[in-house]
Amino acid sequence: MAFKEALLAEFDHEIGSTRRLLERVPDAQLHWKPHEKSYSLGDLSGHIANLSTWMNRILESTEFDRPSSPASTHETLDRLDLNAKSARATLAAQTDASLLAAWTLKNGGREVFTMPRTSVLRSFVFNHLIHHRGQLTVYLRLQNVPLPSLYGPTADEP
Repeated sequence: MAFKEALLAEFDHEIGSTRRLLERVPDAQLHWKPHEKSYSLGDLSGHIANLSTWMNRILESTEFDRPSSPASTHETLDRLDLNAKSARATLAAQTDASLLAAWTLKNGGREVFTMPRTSVLRSFVFNHLIHHRGQLTVYLRLQNVPLPSLYGPTADEP
């Protein structure tokens, strides 16, 4: 099995879970924050919807331009679907050699780290997505929004 096949299966699972969660975000609460230093609900949702674009950046480019936050849950879901489709196609086109190639993160020209692309995808895309999705579950719980099953039953969906 090629590396990309394992990564694609994981990607598809995580995007499906992410979509189920983002569907629950109430438009009326997009500006709500649990704390003044926190993302707003809309900004966090937008960040989550945009994270899969990092896959393309890691595999194809060397720059980053953070997109604006979506204005509605519908726009967030559209963005997630579009970004995930593009990221999946980019990943599907990779070879084992390209996924094992070194990728370097720099800050002001100084190397922060160098890892194989597969490791960067797992940490910067998949794990990062899971981390922020966990934050979103707390935001939604604080807004009394029922949580979907992600890795097993929730108090709302046994």
